[in-house]
Amino acid sequence: MDKHSESAGETNPVLDLLETYPSELKAALLKLRDLIRETARQTPEAGNIEETLKWGQPSYLTVRPKSGTTIRIDKDSSDKGDYALYVNCQSSLVSEWRAMFPGLIFGGDRSVHFRLQEDLPEQEVRQMIGMALTYHSGKRSRKK
Repeated sequence: MDKHSESAGETNPVLDLLETYPSELKAALLKLRDLIRETARQTPEAGNIEETLKWGQPSYLTVRPKSGTTIRIDKDSSDKGDYALYVNCQSSLVSEWRAMFPGLIFGGDRSVHFRLQEDLPEQEVRQMIGMALTYHSGKRSRKK
């Protein structure tokens, strides 16, 4: 089943959670959600993704085993920004992103942070999302 589309009449816990957020934050997170879903559709190696809540945060994971790592998005509870995109801190993704995009704000090895009053760097975010959605398959191809 393609998890990219919502079924009419079904409740979506991610959308239910986002409804509780202030409108500006909700709009920013919905835009980030759309970028994740769109990037997944345009990335054949990722396959279908599942949208769910993990640790109380909107989360996106590949359905196909060993293809990508989970992406989470949420309001930022640090002082680095207003909202953030999170990945597994055991991955090398944030280190790679930090080298590729030194102008962005990162939190340790697990997140990239954004401010509501600044435009989302869409090209960079699309590239980061694509890397996360193909993280494990990408590691296998790099080892060959």
